[in-house]
Amino acid sequence: MLYVVQTALELGFMYALVALALFLSYRILDIADLTTDGTFVLGAAVSVTVTTAGHPVLAIFAALAAGACAGFVTAFLQTRLGVPSILAGIVTNTGLYTVNLMAMGWSSNASLLRQDTLFSLLKDTGIGGDWYEILLAGGITLLICVLLVAFLKTRIGLSIRATGDNKEMVRASSVNPALMITIGLCMANAMTALSGAVVAQYQKSADINSGTGIVVIGLACLIIGETLTGRKSVARGVVAAVIGSIIYRFIYAIILTTKIVPIDCLKLVVAVIVGLAIAMPTLKEGAAFQRRKMAASRKGGR
Repeated sequence: MLYVVQTALELGFMYALVALALFLSYRILDIADLTTDGTFVLGAAVSVTVTTAGHPVLAIFAALAAGACAGFVTAFLQTRLGVPSILAGIVTNTGLYTVNLMAMGWSSNASLLRQDTLFSLLKDTGIGGDWYEILLAGGITLLICVLLVAFLKTRIGLSIRATGDNKEMVRASSVNPALMITIGLCMANAMTALSGAVVAQYQKSADINSGTGIVVIGLACLIIGETLTGRKSVARGVVAAVIGSIIYRFIYAIILTTKIVPIDCLKLVVAVIVGLAIAMPTLKEGAAFQRRKMAASRKGGR
């Protein structure tokens, strides 16, 4: 059971960065950014390649820069060329497949066996004991959470939030909404790439298909967290992304460990979990309506 808890926390913290990215793009900017799948793999590919060259720390910053570049391309298509946001994400995601193959030396997967990573470097110091992986993953995610909340309270951050609410109002206030969208998407994709970079160093490998469906899972994690914490403020939204990711990974780990369902059916189970998570707000509203209806009928029958 301890192993399940450790694994869920480790992966929960690492994949929470994707949920945070979607919080910024989907909740704050109100943009469905489908670049996420490709950007996650891009971060992993760049991280593995640079780490193989002997620079595991530099690999993290390289992945951040690569992710920001992917976000810029999506934003450019959307704001300058008039491509709808969903199509802009699809176009960039499609192009990233080839870019990711190039980053991994035209191979569909890359390995970090016998290479130093951030995790192995921390393990060698003895800090954190058996929990060093959680310490590193949690530390990176919590740092990003603090920086994101602080940024969204700055003048630029408030302008980004206002852009998501009402572009015309922002334009009337002499703020360039295209620039705000570009900054927001660059930051969101940088966080997604960071998640891929950390996961790649944790698993010591990168695969061209590792990002498949990650946008849906990240959105499900965000909605699971919001169902529990609400989303009345930026801080709550950030906390919701982390909590939802951890809960999702706990559910996933328990299913794998207990073997309630066959491994061959795991994708179906994941689809059901994601579907229920996304439908949760509607289900809660429906249940509340039924309770009010029953209470009104009982009151009218007296």
